[in-house]
Amino acid sequence: MTRFDHRKYKVFQPIKMASRRWPDRQIEKAPLWCSVDLRDGNQALIEPMTGRQKSKLWDQLVKVGFKEIEVGFPSASSHDYNFVRELIDNNRIPDDVTVQVLTQARPDLIEKTFEALKGARRAVVHVYNSTSTVQREQVFGLDRQGIVDIAVRGAKLVQECAARYPETEWVFEYSPESFTGTELDFAVEICDAVTEVWQPTPEKPVIINLPATVEMSTPNVYADQIEWFCDRVARRDSILISLHTHNDRGCAVAAAELGVMAGADRVEGTLMGNGERTGNMDVVTMAMNLYSQGVDPKLQLGHMDEIIQTVKECTQLPVHPRHPWAGELVFTAFSGSHQDAIKKCLARRDENEPWDVAYLPIDPQDIGRSYQEVIRINSQSGKGGIAYVLERDYGYELPRWLQIDFSATVQAFAEERETEVSGEEIFALFQQTYLQEDGEYHLGDYQVNRADNTDQLQAELQQGSSSHTLKGSGNGVVASFVDAMSRFIGKQIVLVEYSEHALSQSADAEAVCYIQLNIDGERYCGVGRSHDIIQASLDGILGAINRSAKQAAHAAA
Repeated sequence: MTRFDHRKYKVFQPIKMASRRWPDRQIEKAPLWCSVDLRDGNQALIEPMTGRQKSKLWDQLVKVGFKEIEVGFPSASSHDYNFVRELIDNNRIPDDVTVQVLTQARPDLIEKTFEALKGARRAVVHVYNSTSTVQREQVFGLDRQGIVDIAVRGAKLVQECAARYPETEWVFEYSPESFTGTELDFAVEICDAVTEVWQPTPEKPVIINLPATVEMSTPNVYADQIEWFCDRVARRDSILISLHTHNDRGCAVAAAELGVMAGADRVEGTLMGNGERTGNMDVVTMAMNLYSQGVDPKLQLGHMDEIIQTVKECTQLPVHPRHPWAGELVFTAFSGSHQDAIKKCLARRDENEPWDVAYLPIDPQDIGRSYQEVIRINSQSGKGGIAYVLERDYGYELPRWLQIDFSATVQAFAEERETEVSGEEIFALFQQTYLQEDGEYHLGDYQVNRADNTDQLQAELQQGSSSHTLKGSGNGVVASFVDAMSRFIGKQIVLVEYSEHALSQSADAEAVCYIQLNIDGERYCGVGRSHDIIQASLDGILGAINRSAKQAAHAAA
């Protein structure tokens, strides 16, 4: 007998409200953002981030423009404790950025939390305890007053500890964890009890965070909860209402947007939505949603490929090609009718008028991308057929992004010939496009040394009759070479995609590497082939850069 039976689940009860104001509102300015990538995002990883990965992600979050960044749970993890100390001791926190840390409302954890933050210019101490009905009754075995007592004791100790470190500007934050599963009147009661201890003022507000720790209802119900709470909580003018939505129902972004319409001031989330179970609220998606409506998101997302690469490297998680705004294929048109409409709109576009192009909700160049059309990509003579021939006859296993790039070349050749293209001709085109050694730059000798967990590369580069010595550093030879070439040509280069495989099963088989780079907002693909995997990787990078240089030369001619 099947266990798939909906009758075991209860309907989430709607909120009784005589009149809702939030449905008639628009978001006219960005909320205050807080990144929780380094805490909530990190704790949800199969392999938590190393110190180096945390450091790299921290730098990226600062570059994106977050002014509040939750950096860990220092009382529960020695790694988090050490990372917080590293940021403070090495003066890595900009003056306009505030670090935030999380702690349960337990005395020993609160004490250690303040020790970790000693010397910080400004810090948010985020204290929480579970308040939901199921947690009270089945986990803690306490009544409402017992849960309030935990929160109040924690709030008092936070206040006492803060007084011992007057050199730091302290901001207090409280979360009734599992807010969405807590009776609303009790959520107001316990938050009022906490702010009674802290006595915030409009000049020195506290943060009350109302998390959808588990997403339990439709986004409109969450908005009702937020508006109901805001209307009844004490000291509203001295409180910043914060949201922390999760994506169990796939609606975390929608819930956060409606929650802001319902009166919230602040939103916590992660880049690309990494987090427990189905993830946290995706800050990139929500911020870009605002941007597409003419609202300044107060975050800098114009270097999207770099952001994606950092997130992938630090979390070891992929980014879906259909991810809103950031995915590999979101500005690619497969349909002929879509392509025709886009071309006509772009041809008629007046640069002084607001963006209004069919099928492209924003200008891809705003985030360092370009519009891609893919001709006949679903036909047998398109991407699928080309990839099949190259793998079957020649052993090349082209990744999808390279199939898309190469298909335009094959299609143009086929249209010029007005006949079927043979497998031999496809392979010749592939070699001519990606493997010819007629580019502007050629790689000579190179050497790599490793120190302080960083690879240092020195390489000789031939440019016509000239020879140049390049130097670069990074995590691995590929990153080091990208860094060296970026410095040399004076353009920002981001490694977007990398794939490799052996061309045969023999012991002396050649390796082939497929590379996609973003060079100053445009993507270029390269392929390298060698018995040495490092050489193949570097040749692939140089191939992509040579294609960029060739295109620039043609444009200038």
